[in-house]
Amino acid sequence: MSYFASNLKILRKEKNLTQPQLAKALNVSNGMISFWENGIYEPTASNIIAVAKFFDISIDELLLNPLI
Repeated sequence: MSYFASNLKILRKEKNLTQPQLAKALNVSNGMISFWENGIYEPTASNIIAVAKFFDISIDELLLNPLI
């Protein structure tokens, strides 16, 4: 599992968001959040930027550092 996948799940749960709620906020399908969190698909660059902005963290923090 990539840092992105695990970090996304941690960040989502810290904000008490469901996958559908996060999907709506990021304007992606409900299933896409699950795919990202499970490492099935990697997000596009624009989606990575949107996730980082939404959670107010740097892209480096999102992609390169474990948040655990």
